[in-house]
Amino acid sequence: MKHKAGFVNIIGNPNVGKSTLMNVLIGEKLSIITHKAQTTRHRILGILNEDTYQIVFSDTPGIIQPAYKLQENMMNFVHTAFQDADVLIYMVEVGEKGLKDEKLFERIKKTSIPVLLLINKIDLVNQDDVTNQIEIWKKLVPNAEILPISALNKFNIQEILDRILELLPVSQPYYEKDALTDKSERFFVEEKIREKILKHYKKEIPYSVQIEVEEFFEEEDIIRIRAIIYVLRESQRGIIIGHKGQGIKRIGTESRRDLEKFLGKKIFLETPVKVKKNWRDDDRQLKKFGYE
Repeated sequence: MKHKAGFVNIIGNPNVGKSTLMNVLIGEKLSIITHKAQTTRHRILGILNEDTYQIVFSDTPGIIQPAYKLQENMMNFVHTAFQDADVLIYMVEVGEKGLKDEKLFERIKKTSIPVLLLINKIDLVNQDDVTNQIEIWKKLVPNAEILPISALNKFNIQEILDRILELLPVSQPYYEKDALTDKSERFFVEEKIREKILKHYKKEIPYSVQIEVEEFFEEEDIIRIRAIIYVLRESQRGIIIGHKGQGIKRIGTESRRDLEKFLGKKIFLETPVKVKKNWRDDDRQLKKFGYE
C-alpha cells in the first residue's frame, strides 16, 4: 500500500471549535482551549502518524478584523494556510453566515484546494436545523463538501478522517514518524500558562499578556522553568498577582499540574510578572515572541 501524507489546514471564525477538533483528531491536547476569542495566536501543527499515512493538521487563529499589529500578524498565519494545504477545513458553527473577512471568504469559494466545510456544535440543535444549515452552506460555498459534526462529542470524526485520507496525495512523510508537533516544549509551557490566564481573568487582561520562557533546565527527575508573564501596564501586573499574591499562585499551581502531565516529570515553575509597554505594536518584540 502506498504511503500518503499532506497538510490539512483548519480555518474559521473565533470560538467555532477549531482547537477542539485538532486535539480530537490527533488524540492529544496541543492547542489550548477556552471560550474566549483569540485563544489561538499562532499556527500550531499537530501530526497524526500511522503506518500508511501522515496527516499534518494546522490550527490557525480565529479570523478577526485586526486592531493592532499582533492581530495583523495573527491573521498572516491564517493566510499562509492556503499556501501549503492539500485539504482545507473551513469550520463553522450552527447559525453562522460567513467569515468576518469577506476577501478570505471569497478566496475559499474560489480555491482549487479540496474544501471540507464542517458545521460544528450540531448537538445543540435538532435535525431540521442541521438540514437547513447544510442547504444554506451548499449555496454559500458550492465548491465545499459539507459534514455536520460535534467536535466535543466526537460525532463524525472518523468520517472526517476517512475523507481526508481519500483526498491526500501519495507522499513520503514530511516529519519524523514519532513527531507530534512542530513546536518546542518551551512553546507549550508558554501556552499552558496563557491558557490559565485566559481562564481566570476577564476583559483586556488576557489579551495584554505574553509569556516568555527565560529558563528551561531539565534534570533527571525534575524540570526547572522560569517563565516571565509580560503585561502592558503596571495596573495589569497588580491584577494578575492579586491580593497577597493569590492570583499568581493559582496560575502557577494550575500550570504546573498541567505541565507535569504533559511533560511527564516533576516541574518547578517560577512565574514573575513584568511590564513591557506597547509590546503588541512593537515589531521587534513581536518577532522575538514568534509573531512573524
